[in-house]
Amino acid sequence: MSYFSDLGLAEPILRALESKGYNDPTPIQRQAIPALLEGRDLLGIAQTGTGKTAAFSLPSLHRLAANPQPRKPASCRMLVLSPTRELAAQIADNMKGYARYLNMSVDCVFGGVPVGKQARRLVPGVDILVATPGRLLDLIDQRALTLSRTEIFVLDEADQMMDLGFIHALKRVANLLPKTRQSLFFSATMPKAIEDLGKQFIVNPVRVEVAPNSTTAERVEQFVTFINQAEKQALLTLRIRALLASKELDRALVFTRTKHGADRVVRHLSSAGIDARAIHGNKSQAQRTAALEAFRQGSCPVLVATDIAARGIDVSGVSHVFNFELPNVPEQYVHRIGRTARAGADGIAISFCAPDEKPYLKDIEKLTRVKIDTMGLPENFMAEAAKLPAPSRKPAEMEQDARRDARDARGNGGRGSQGQGRGGQGRGGEGRGGEGRGGEGRGGQNRNSQAHGGRAQGRDGRPRDVSPRQERRDSAQSDRGPVRNPVLEATLNGGEREDGNKPRHFRPRGAPGVGAHKHKVRRAS
Repeated sequence: MSYFSDLGLAEPILRALESKGYNDPTPIQRQAIPALLEGRDLLGIAQTGTGKTAAFSLPSLHRLAANPQPRKPASCRMLVLSPTRELAAQIADNMKGYARYLNMSVDCVFGGVPVGKQARRLVPGVDILVATPGRLLDLIDQRALTLSRTEIFVLDEADQMMDLGFIHALKRVANLLPKTRQSLFFSATMPKAIEDLGKQFIVNPVRVEVAPNSTTAERVEQFVTFINQAEKQALLTLRIRALLASKELDRALVFTRTKHGADRVVRHLSSAGIDARAIHGNKSQAQRTAALEAFRQGSCPVLVATDIAARGIDVSGVSHVFNFELPNVPEQYVHRIGRTARAGADGIAISFCAPDEKPYLKDIEKLTRVKIDTMGLPENFMAEAAKLPAPSRKPAEMEQDARRDARDARGNGGRGSQGQGRGGQGRGGEGRGGEGRGGEGRGGQNRNSQAHGGRAQGRDGRPRDVSPRQERRDSAQSDRGPVRNPVLEATLNGGEREDGNKPRHFRPRGAPGVGAHKHKVRRAS
């Protein structure tokens, strides 16, 4: 008999574990499962890749199966919150595997996909719901979900979830949950400030810590290379190309601090003949899923991601992790390199440190209590870097530029083919007033200078609703020439008209005596 059967887990759960080949529990599972079976709240701290999902899934499924309840409309019995879409989908897949022999439904909702389909799936109710905070609140606001019947609440990656970006959403979710519930917090890192904040959501929790707080995996070899920021891209390209040539690299994760930085790294790697894809918040859900699946299948050896995506990437066989930019939060470093050396395998983490990032490196070494070894630059680095090809522009950018050129060639004007800056020369001229801020105008000639009374124009510059009769009328008016304004001409010429006479002053016509008191003081008679 295995350890799981000794715990007294339900027979369908044991069958599912046997089919998955689970025999011996991990340290976090060994300490957390007994306390959770008793119904206690729990605060679990364990490094990534140690089986936290099974640690809270198995006892929760056992408790729900021991007390079967009919599904209530638009409700769930167990709620699991995760910070990213990928992590939510990963948790849902694992829980479906554990509950394959149970009569329980598991659903997953997150942003990036139509909310209507998800709302319709929740109409009959669900036993277990895995969600991201934003989409969960969207469904609650649309009255597609209620949390009043939730029995178990799980918060995975609690330190990230309760950070500044999610704290308000978590407080709102906590107010919607029933007071009598079981709450579970799991994370790889748990700073004291976040732990104190978490005590507002859990009552008398059991603390389970299987490793010192913020320690890295022992099987990860860590190196750092000191280099200028401008030379990081060339170094990354040369490192990955050499590792691929020697077949030492199976799959590599590259972490950047920003989304645009991730796209820029992908462009440079692709120009050097290295197949790479990016995954971050600006990508659609379909793009993120396709990139992660290609990386998991091995067709794309390099995946570039941001810190948020680091929480949801659970791919076996990641041999290398590259920190293109060091994280400004030292706890993020633990999550990054935790993507490798999973399930007892070995891994290598290489960080690139610019001069202004040395304080970040110092904080990381202080947190992890590990002195990171230094790795020098490759031989003939500058000469090899100069040979790398420049990145080619993205096809989407080239297509967009081609459309703009074609539009300008048609004389449409668009958003700035004739204007001069955001100003031009007044609201009736070629802009919005003033000399403009540079660049091209916001709409070509202003509405007061458009022909046909300012009606909407088509791509050829002609009004969309013009009739032949109106065209003849407009052409006749255009042959008359400009209309003179003698008053304006006199003003521009300093008060003198072209014929040499002074302009006549305007005098109101009316009854005698009208206006005679102007500029005079009236006296009472």
